[in-house]
Amino acid sequence: MRKQSGTTARPGAALAVLAGAQFTVMLATSIVNVALPQIRSGVGLTESGTTWVVNAYGLAFGALLLAGGRAADLLGRRRILLAGLGLFGAASLAAGLSTTSTALITARAAQGVGAAAIAPAALALVMDVFPPGPGRGRALGVWGAVSGAGGAAGVLLGGVLTQAWGWRWIFHAVAIGTFLVLIATAAYVPRAPGTERGRFDLLGTATVSLALTALVWGLTSARRTGWTDTQVLGAFALAAVLLVVFVLVERRHPNPLLPPRLFRTGRVAAGNVLMALFGSVWIALFFFLPLYQQQVLGSSPLVTGLGQLPLAGANMLGSTLAPRISRRIGATATVTAALLAEAGGMLWLSRISAHGSYLTDVLGPSVLIGLGLSIAFVQLTALSVEGVPQTDTGLAGGLVNTTRQVGGAIGLAVLTTLAASVTAAAPGPHLDALTSGYRTAFAIAAAVITATALLTPVLARRGRPRGPTAESAHPKQAASFTRTS
Repeated sequence: MRKQSGTTARPGAALAVLAGAQFTVMLATSIVNVALPQIRSGVGLTESGTTWVVNAYGLAFGALLLAGGRAADLLGRRRILLAGLGLFGAASLAAGLSTTSTALITARAAQGVGAAAIAPAALALVMDVFPPGPGRGRALGVWGAVSGAGGAAGVLLGGVLTQAWGWRWIFHAVAIGTFLVLIATAAYVPRAPGTERGRFDLLGTATVSLALTALVWGLTSARRTGWTDTQVLGAFALAAVLLVVFVLVERRHPNPLLPPRLFRTGRVAAGNVLMALFGSVWIALFFFLPLYQQQVLGSSPLVTGLGQLPLAGANMLGSTLAPRISRRIGATATVTAALLAEAGGMLWLSRISAHGSYLTDVLGPSVLIGLGLSIAFVQLTALSVEGVPQTDTGLAGGLVNTTRQVGGAIGLAVLTTLAASVTAAAPGPHLDALTSGYRTAFAIAAAVITATALLTPVLARRGRPRGPTAESAHPKQAASFTRTS
C-alpha cells in the first residue's frame, strides 16, 4: 500500500492490533456471564447486585460512547485509544482483586468507561489506515469477525478460566491481554491526521450521557422490578427530558457533539436504525443461550463455553466472506439475506426442548446464527460510516456502537421480562417452564430480525444521498451500498 496521510506502511499489523482492542471490549461484555454464580458467592453479592456485575459495564459503556468518539476526533484517536486501554486494563486488574461487591461493581463501571474510549477510537483508526475501497471492506470483515468472536469467546474463556483457576482469572486474563494490546498499539498504530479543531461540547456530552444512563438504568431495572415501577418510569421520564435538553443545546453549540453534517452524507441514519434493531437481539443471544445450556441441559461452565466454538467459527467465516458476497450481489441484498439467515437460526432455537441436547437443539442454529450475524454486522457497520468526513469518523464509530449498545439494552430488558413472565405462568416442572420462557425469547428475537431484514432495502434506498456528496467523492466505498440485487 502506498504510504499516505492517514495510512501506515504496515497496515496489516495496525489492523491486527486494532482488532485486538475491539476483541477485548467484546470479550469483557460476555466473559462474566458463565461465572456469575461463582462471582456472587466470592464477594457476597445479592441477587440484584449480581445483575449489576453485568449492568455496570454496559451502562457506562453505552452512555459514554458518543463522548468517547467525539473526544477521539478532537483530541487524537491514538491518544484516546491508549488512554482507554490503560483505564480498561487497570479496571480489569482491580476487578480481579476485588474483595467486596462495591469494589467489583465500581471496577466493572470503570471498565465500561475505558471501553467507551476504545471502541470508537479503534474503529476510526481502521478507517484512517484503510482508505475507501476493497481494502477497507476486508478490514471491516476482520473487524466483524473479532467483534462477534469476542462475544462467543467470552463465554468459552469464562467457562475455562472459572473452572480451572476461579472467577478472578477472567478479569486477570482480560487485564493481561489489554496491556499487551496497549504496548502493540504504541508500537504499530500510527498517529491519525485530520483531527478536528474545536471546543469540546461539555454540556451536550453531559446531557446525552446522563440521558443514556437514565434510559439504560431504567431498562435494566425493569427486568427486576417491572415496567410500571415508579423508579423505572421516573428514569424514562428523566431520559426523555434530558434528550430534549440535549437537542436544544446542540442547536446552539458551535461544535455540537452530533453535528448535523454527520447525517447529511451517506446513510448514517439508516445504518444506525438498523444497527439498533440488530443489536437488540445480539446481546440477548449471548445471555439466553448459556443459561439454557447450564440451567436446562445441565452443562458445566467449561462445556457451555466449548459449546460456543461452532458459533464463533461460523462468525469468523461469515465476516471473512461478507466483503466477497457484497461485491457479488450488492450490500443491501447481502444484509437482507444475512438477517434472514440469523432469523432462521433464532426461529430454530425457539423449538428447544427441556429434554433436548446440545447436538439436536443448539449446534445447528448456532452455526446459522453465527454466519448471518457476522455478515450483517460487517455490512451494517460499513453502512453506518459510509461517506462520513474523516474528521468525524470517531464520532460515527461512537454513534454506531451506541445504537447497538442501547438497542441491546432495550432488547435484553424486553426479552428477559417476557421470558420471566412466560416462565412464571407456565404449568408443569420447573425445567419445562424455563424452556418455555427461553423459547418465547428466541421466537420474538426471530420476529425482530425478520422485520429488520424487511426494513433494510427500504431504509437503505431512502437514505441514499442526493446530489454531490461524499458518495461521489469515494465511489469505491459507496458502490457497495448503491448496488442492489
